[in-house]
Amino acid sequence: MTEQELNRRLKQALDAAAPDDLDGVLSRCAPREETVVPLRPKRRSHTRALIAACLTLVLVGGAGGVFYQRANAVASVVSLDVNPSIELKVNQKEKVLACTPLNEEAEAVLSGMGGGADLKGTKLEVAVNAVVGALVSSGYLDSLSSAILISVEDQDQDRASRLRQELTGAVDSVLQSQSSGAAVLSQTVDASADLDQQAREHHISTGKANLVNQAIAQNGSLTFDALAQLTVEELSDLIQLGSPAMPIGMEEASRIAREAAGGLDADSASVEVDPELDEAVPHYEVELSQPGRDEQEYLVDAFTGAILSGDLTVLPPSAPAENQQSASGSGSVAAGIGPDQAKSIALTHAGVSEDQVSGLQVQQDQDDGRLEYEVEFRSGGMEYEYTIDGGTGQILEYDREQDD
Repeated sequence: MTEQELNRRLKQALDAAAPDDLDGVLSRCAPREETVVPLRPKRRSHTRALIAACLTLVLVGGAGGVFYQRANAVASVVSLDVNPSIELKVNQKEKVLACTPLNEEAEAVLSGMGGGADLKGTKLEVAVNAVVGALVSSGYLDSLSSAILISVEDQDQDRASRLRQELTGAVDSVLQSQSSGAAVLSQTVDASADLDQQAREHHISTGKANLVNQAIAQNGSLTFDALAQLTVEELSDLIQLGSPAMPIGMEEASRIAREAAGGLDADSASVEVDPELDEAVPHYEVELSQPGRDEQEYLVDAFTGAILSGDLTVLPPSAPAENQQSASGSGSVAAGIGPDQAKSIALTHAGVSEDQVSGLQVQQDQDDGRLEYEVEFRSGGMEYEYTIDGGTGQILEYDREQDD
């Protein structure tokens, strides 16, 4: 069968199965009222694509936000204290987020580093080295008795201990390279709201505030305001002594020495004060210099302000001659401490106050022409005996034994 024949037969079959009855169908249809609903082209839905795009943005943006937050979150706070107090905030990667001077002295030290802004983004050790170098250049760490305190505040105690150890070694290396004999002190600090508030109110670091609180714990009569004015060196030595009393401070020691010297030109005179609270007789060593005059040195008692020694040529005329003793082979003399000062020296060294002792005796004696004071007392089940130089206040002999 040909293709043409096949098509003819198929047409015949279709005509028989569906007869042409259009007129009949239309005659049977009655008119009806209906609502016509227009057909609109079907829109292709983009919901799934939009959701996928949003999820992608959230995931990418969220990851970026996490990275940004980690890079800018404070992980550790490191403070460096001498008398300038400087605070460094760092992230987990030990990059500096901020370097802040906490007092006027610190502002002067950081003046060459944009007030600390130039250190932002540097590694912590690099920033610390730069700050220590600036402190040395500013004359804060040039004496053997000076000290710098490194404090690390971090909730991760292992990291805090590691940073403390690493920074102590780094600072010590810098000081050695600068030929500075300053001591390096370090500590880790537990963060607390009270400590932060004390530090902010007194413009010091939390590390220094922690030292102040240690001194107050030893002697509740001391005040935070007064102790906050002391240098780290003074605070550290005071704590080692047991904080028996409030030191007069470097500024007051300078005033006393200048007043004793007399005739100094305030504009041209140079004054250097070195705290020596860790000596047998805690004192301040004050050196005065002025063009046209010999350098003068005074030792001023750290707790009473009494002048322990000075130069004969500059002692005020009112200084009692009977208390002056020539030093062998020199023009220096001791101003004389007197029995009350000898008593104070002994009590301070023992770490007790006069109302805590019994059997207190002070006797004057001579040993080969040298004035001495013998001080004896009992306290806390112990008996104390001191021999004190009547000219310099130096403790010549000291003995403590069980009171029978």
